[in-house]
Amino acid sequence: MAIILDTDVIIRDERKSFDLKRWTASRSSEQFAVAAITVAELWHGAERATGAFRAEREAYLRRILNSVRIFPYTEATAMEHARLWARLESSGKMIGAYDLIVAATALERDSAVATFNKRHFSQVRELKVIEPA
Repeated sequence: MAIILDTDVIIRDERKSFDLKRWTASRSSEQFAVAAITVAELWHGAERATGAFRAEREAYLRRILNSVRIFPYTEATAMEHARLWARLESSGKMIGAYDLIVAATALERDSAVATFNKRHFSQVRELKVIEPA
């Protein structure tokens, strides 16, 4: 089992309001990963950045993404995504589209999600959610 880092965890580390290196070191027996959609979210932010900040952000993202596994969006992920989407939509407890894909990725791979957005992810009752401290 891996712990999938949500976008907000990485962004808080970049903004220095959370120490991702310290937190992952405190869980040295765990493996860490990100969902492919998280890569898109993070690089979208880099693409929108300008000047020196863009170069800093790109360097930061390369460093972080080179240190974790990236779980692709596979056909199995798509099936889990569709199942979750239908269930949450019919229950009236829909979460954000990207969060839904992160949750599907975690469930498909029997992994937990580390996030500061516990409220959204807790809608997926079978998902293990970890709020980093």
